[in-house]
Amino acid sequence: MDKAKLLDRLGASGDDRLLLAKVLDRAEQARNRNAPASTDFLSPSQQAQAGDLLRLAGITDYTAAGGYEGAERRLLLFLPDWFAPETAEPPVRCLRAAFRAEDKVNHRDILGSLMGLGIVREKIGDILIGTESADLIVMDTIAGFLLQNWTSAGRTHLRVSEIEPADLQPPEVRCKEIRDTVSSLRLDAVAAAGFRTSRGKAAELVSAGRVQVNWRACTKPDKLLAEGDTVSARGLGKFRLASVGGTTRKGRVSVVIQVYV
Repeated sequence: MDKAKLLDRLGASGDDRLLLAKVLDRAEQARNRNAPASTDFLSPSQQAQAGDLLRLAGITDYTAAGGYEGAERRLLLFLPDWFAPETAEPPVRCLRAAFRAEDKVNHRDILGSLMGLGIVREKIGDILIGTESADLIVMDTIAGFLLQNWTSAGRTHLRVSEIEPADLQPPEVRCKEIRDTVSSLRLDAVAAAGFRTSRGKAAELVSAGRVQVNWRACTKPDKLLAEGDTVSARGLGKFRLASVGGTTRKGRVSVVIQVYV
């Protein structure tokens, strides 16, 4: 099946279609040149779309990498048949931008300063904010430029250096646990519990296209969720359906929801 037909079957359009076409280009490049090839960094939603496309195309010789275990933004690395996946080195480098603790630099400050240097978002992986530094995973093509030219975030002076991936300092993932019962495992019912809103409001959010399940857009309030599913909503955050228990005497389902804070 040719590229256009694959993208049509997936229903890709606009910017999504352009991005997915680039993913297929990288897979084809690895096959034709018999050498590894990679995408730029993809968001979780883009990774999900790319995964669906590659399954449809029957492409399995690739791995995802973000610089550290648990990375949210990751690139796809396509490998030729002869290449051992465990030896694959993604084309990324790790940087640390140090600052004074009293400057209280946040994610927006760091990202804004990079955009001000003309760096596009897809060249940057996760930004890990600490009290006195921010660790970044970036494409190797821009690392040298940042080491020489990235000196500030707003009025805050930065001291930028390269570090090893093992020295990255991911912040602790914080979750709030909610134990509740729901009438069913329908998306609108679980989303109402996870986002602490009414079921009607949750259904409206889903129907309006503001909700994703496992990073894929979902507009069906009656979609049944399973243990381990992640649900996110623009402006409301995200949660994970951590476990599904038994049914109460009143026929409601016990659930444990982990809300990311």
